[in-house]
Amino acid sequence: MDYLIRAVRADEWRRLRDLRLAALADPVADVAFNQTLEKASALPDEEWRERARWSAEGREIVTFVGEDGGGRWGGMVTAFVEGSGAGPAVDVVGVYVRPEYRGTGLARGLFGAAMEWAWGLAEPVVECVRLWVHEENGRAAGLYRGLGFVASGRTMADPKNAAAREVEMVVRRAA
Repeated sequence: MDYLIRAVRADEWRRLRDLRLAALADPVADVAFNQTLEKASALPDEEWRERARWSAEGREIVTFVGEDGGGRWGGMVTAFVEGSGAGPAVDVVGVYVRPEYRGTGLARGLFGAAMEWAWGLAEPVVECVRLWVHEENGRAAGLYRGLGFVASGRTMADPKNAAAREVEMVVRRAA
């Protein structure tokens, strides 16, 4: 299936909110996201408006959505510039594909847009794109490996469960 992959527009904050809440209601949300459905549901409308506006501006953060031929959003990914660490990087967060769109190539398209955006930034010049994946989220880790991400060797405790680990995965800028 072909998808229109594009950045969220400022006036689409309600659709952004609804897709994020769907993601947090997904059965795998506990190993996929650090935010809870309860916390996201309590956010004021202004927070969602601001997130959509930032994405539309696309300077330091952008949320890409994949739209099917009927205009339905099948998934999303958010990328943002992070300046700490060894050099400027783009972090990928909030990766979600609705269950009925999984395995259709939508995730690959969303990541393609995020990577193109990251490598195309003129300032700062990004050294790597990175993400964190829960140690029990094998499906997501497999997708990320298939996209060229490799484990960096860094781990951290899951913010929701200190006994669980998250693994950093990276793609470095080609020389």
